[in-house]
Amino acid sequence: MKIATGKFDVTLTPEAGLVPGGSAMRLTKQYHGALSGTGAGLMLAAHGTVAGSAGYVAIEQVTGSLDGRAGSFMLQHSGTMQAGRESLALTVVPDSGTETLSGLSGSMAIERRGADHAYRFEYAL
Repeated sequence: MKIATGKFDVTLTPEAGLVPGGSAMRLTKQYHGALSGTGAGLMLAAHGTVAGSAGYVAIEQVTGSLDGRAGSFMLQHSGTMQAGRESLALTVVPDSGTETLSGLSGSMAIERRGADHAYRFEYAL
């Protein structure tokens, strides 16, 4: 497995009326570092009755270059939060890589520090 790290900027735009009792947001990202490019997707969330408890899923298309290899791939997000404790998994959708990212597999971890976001992407080609 190879490891790519860097930072990213994210913008979330609410989409009204898509999820009864929950929320939907369009996500737009700009990746910097070993993964350089853009991300675009849709996030669906449900919130628990206790503050800090929620769940979300998202599909994101990432387009750009990974350690100098150009193409795109899809990331599947799955996250839960219980009383502020977070569990998050981002996985490359199998066989979603294009161009020189064909055959890409792996998973990504996200770290937040205030408004700053960083990624650690463990992958194989």
